[in-house]
Order: sequence, then C-alpha cells, then structure tokens
Amino acid sequence: MKSAFTIRLATIGLALVLTACANMAPPPAAPPPPPVAVAPAAPPSLYQRLGGQPAIVAVVDDFVGRVAADRRINRYFRRANIARLKQGLVDQLCQATGGPCVYQGPPMRVVHHRMHVTNAAFNALVGDLVATLNKFNVPQPEQQELLGILGPLKKDIVNV
Repeated sequence: MKSAFTIRLATIGLALVLTACANMAPPPAAPPPPPVAVAPAAPPSLYQRLGGQPAIVAVVDDFVGRVAADRRINRYFRRANIARLKQGLVDQLCQATGGPCVYQGPPMRVVHHRMHVTNAAFNALVGDLVATLNKFNVPQPEQQELLGILGPLKKDIVNV
C-alpha cells in the first residue's frame, strides 16, 4: 500500500511540475542590436574625378610639350631638367588634388626666384594648361577646381 501511495504521490507531483512547466512563458527574445550608423560615403576627390595617376601623367606630358612649343614662355624652361620637371608637376598635381603622392621639391618661391616671371607669362602658362585640360575633355567644374587650387601659387611664381 505504501508503494501505491508513493506512486500516486509521485504521479501527482510530476503532473504538478509538468503543469507548472507548461504554463511558463518562454524567456523573452534578446532585443535586436541597435542599428549601426553608416557614415555617408565621401564624395570622390578631384584626383579620383580627374582619373588618378595615369590621367595626371598624361596631362603633364601634354602640358609640358605644349609649354615647350609656346614661344611666349618656353625660354623659362630652357635649362630645366624635363624629366625632373614632369615628375615634380605630377607629384604636385597629385598631392594638390587629393591623391596619394607627396611633392618633395622646393617651394615655388624658391624654384622661380630670379626667373623674372611676368603676369603675362603666368597667364600664358595657365592658358596652356587649360588647352591641355580641354584636349583631355576635363569637365569645367573640375578645371575650375584645379585652377582654384593652383591659382594661389601665382604670388610665389610671378616675381616681376
């Protein structure tokens, strides 16, 4: 009899435990992670919009050739080391437009010291640059941005 009583008691206890478990709510789900703030993509640099290093090298090659043929200003470059001049221009344009290059040449004031560069010569040089940019179909906004970057150098180049 004791064993029947024990079995009934165990059965009732088991029924109570199972009923209690059945009525339990599942644990709450973990809250979703907070949204990750994604910074808006930075607009492409002028360097990227110009076409990067290959485009700058092509522009400099054409520009230096154009300057060499320009009788108004080619005398200023008569003694120039053309390979070094081209590399310096590429590095300077690359850096100025947001590219990875670093111009390591002397400051423009030092380079043009005693060259007697006039406003007319500077303007002719800018005209040659614009003609080169037009040849490569560089859009006007990019041309204006580039000239805006290079324009302040005039005070260091013109010395007459």
